[in-house]
Amino acid sequence: MKTPDKKLWSGRFSSNPTTQTISFSHSIEADTRLIKYDIWGSQVHAIMLERQGIISEHDLREILHWLGKVEDDYQSGNFILDINKEDVHMNVESYLIENAGREFGGKLHTARSRNDQVLVDAHLYIREEILNVQRGISSLCDAFLNIAKLHVSTVMPGYTHTQHAQPISLAFWATAYVSMFLRDQKRLLAAYKLTNTNPLGACALAGTSFPIDRQLTTELLGFDSPHEHALDVISSRDFIAETLFALSMVMANLSRLSEEIVYWTTFEFSMAVLDDAYSSGSSIMPQKKNPDIAELTRGRTGRVYGALMDLLTNLKGLPLGYNRDFQEDKPPLWEAFDIVNDCLEILPHLIESTEFKTERMAELVNANFATATELANYLVKEHQISFRESHEIVGWLVGELVKQNLTFSDWDHTHTLLKQKEVDISISKLQNILDPAFALENNQSLGGTSPKEVCRMIDRFQIQLDDFNKIIYTNQIKIEDAHKMTVHEIDKIFNK
Repeated sequence: MKTPDKKLWSGRFSSNPTTQTISFSHSIEADTRLIKYDIWGSQVHAIMLERQGIISEHDLREILHWLGKVEDDYQSGNFILDINKEDVHMNVESYLIENAGREFGGKLHTARSRNDQVLVDAHLYIREEILNVQRGISSLCDAFLNIAKLHVSTVMPGYTHTQHAQPISLAFWATAYVSMFLRDQKRLLAAYKLTNTNPLGACALAGTSFPIDRQLTTELLGFDSPHEHALDVISSRDFIAETLFALSMVMANLSRLSEEIVYWTTFEFSMAVLDDAYSSGSSIMPQKKNPDIAELTRGRTGRVYGALMDLLTNLKGLPLGYNRDFQEDKPPLWEAFDIVNDCLEILPHLIESTEFKTERMAELVNANFATATELANYLVKEHQISFRESHEIVGWLVGELVKQNLTFSDWDHTHTLLKQKEVDISISKLQNILDPAFALENNQSLGGTSPKEVCRMIDRFQIQLDDFNKIIYTNQIKIEDAHKMTVHEIDKIFNK
């Protein structure tokens, strides 16, 4: 069996790992996403080493020159990770040693381990992916707020147990999703804060005897603060678990939305019609128009849940310090990010292009006693009947009407049945009480369905969304400014 080239860590070993061993243990596929972050982290580490007098300015120039070369090769598509070099870190360092020589390239790894290096790369990548997800959620919230602003008084049935419950408005439904997705923003922001700490300088697990400056690397990499405890740094993957939980909740909420899209667009509900661009047909049934985007979103949710369970299972038995099991943390996270970002890329367009059948919603809300609670409440307020007794009277009324295949809209019969319970309400008054629009208007409690309250929530949610967008923008600018600062430091070195 072929024996690969000698490894950078091979001093202790009398033979190299076999090709089979390399094939089993490499992380090249997952690491490809980390190349530019590994280069940035290496540039910052080298700048810090020179600033602290650990390497010379001449050493730094050579290291930065070849890091610039590998960055150029990567951007032009000419730097491909070699499986025989195990991972992105060994590939980048080998490039330096092969081109600058061991006397220069070999100094880059001073006061650094692959253990803290891989964490730097992961933190840098994950924080940007979190921001991408947050931007996608903001776009989805915008789509729902636009619907809400147009349909504050559009009456539709609200559901519990997938049965008609009480009248709500389409705006009330839409703002419920905005409220839900704003909580996702909070969870993602919490995950971002955990992620945006600097692991560089923890080294293998115990720190280092070299006089490193972890505040400098924190600043140049745009982190909020160093993650201090070296052993905890190397042992920690909870920032990934927190991120995966936040992503899982995003998918749970997207899946719930997808479920409603699926049944709202059925012939039986007929409350919404998807744009042809976001639907598909059948290979055998010419009449079909299928909600595939919603179904695929619903179906892919399990893969994101699986990524979270994968990581939690990985972590549960690991002692402190680095364990190679940690290499398995990235593939499921990368897949989870891809799935969530793909869903958030398409769903705002699907929602914006959906036609909501407002006449059908009005028809449904009037067809199945959705205003029964309003009648019970009226009996409590105006007839001084206890709620339980009122509930019983209205429940009996509904039962009698159902037996005769009638609804509240059969006003004469409704009026007659109520009189049998010694409740005398004029037909004109009944028509007012049992009007779904009146029910909307009447529920003026905080968070209720009244148009005024819904408009207040639209304004409030818009403010909250704007605040999140400012945070997302600020975090992105901080990352970009940190990279510009690193580039500026590099330019200063070469312009001396």
